[in-house]
Amino acid sequence: QVQLVESGGGLVQAGGSLRLSCAASGSIFSINAMGWYRQAPGKQRDLVARIGSNGNTNYADSVKGRFTISRDNAKNMVYLQMNSLNPEDTAVYYCNAHIIVGTDMNSMDYWGKGTLVTVSS
Repeated sequence: QVQLVESGGGLVQAGGSLRLSCAASGSIFSINAMGWYRQAPGKQRDLVARIGSNGNTNYADSVKGRFTISRDNAKNMVYLQMNSLNPEDTAVYYCNAHIIVGTDMNSMDYWGKGTLVTVSS
């Protein structure tokens, strides 16, 4: 069984910063891409940032220059440093990872349960 657990969400004022963390655990053989998505109330879940196993990154246009995604392969963790936050960044942030499971070598996408980020104006 594989689990993704996010942490680091909370309430912050506009212009502030937060750092989200996501830990993958369980029977993991390897992890390919990891990423962060977000879903605001009444809206669909959208990609925020993604990082490949080789470190290549891509970002949503709305967060470029403000957010930075990184990963620690030894710890099976992915991070999202969020700076210059604004109220439009308010959402539940979900961790995603494409994982090859060690028990059967099958690969699939896994999701965390999400962490709420609220940015006040």
